[in-house]
Amino acid sequence: MLHCNCSILRSASRALSVAYDEALSPSGLRSTQFAILARMNAVGPTGVNNLADRLTMDRTTLGRNVRILERDGLIVIGVGKDRRARVLELTPKGRKVLEKAMPLWREVHERFEAMLGEQEADTLRATLADVIRAGRALYSGDLATATE
Repeated sequence: MLHCNCSILRSASRALSVAYDEALSPSGLRSTQFAILARMNAVGPTGVNNLADRLTMDRTTLGRNVRILERDGLIVIGVGKDRRARVLELTPKGRKVLEKAMPLWREVHERFEAMLGEQEADTLRATLADVIRAGRALYSGDLATATE
């Protein structure tokens, strides 16, 4: 049997994404959009590269999502200090939608934790943080970091 770390992580991610998407549907957001808005709310106005790095998302994927959020009036894209960089910022409408989505997210989050167990969920998040660090090291070629 093939034991592919990437495949099982992607399957787990898809399964959980479906549950979060369903829970968030009354807000009109998908889980990816929610994650972007929530991170933007936490960090304030930010550049595309910074946001992509914080979300561990490639710029192309983030760009597609950002265009949809801008089209829907949830974020604005401004010009940075050097005029080449783009700065993303939540709009009042974006904050309102995020406020509506937060209890929906919290409910599915708590249900998942209850099913998995609080300690197991904490362990899972810690392990996945390690997986993110290792994955970043692998694609950056920094194998010393991947084995720390």
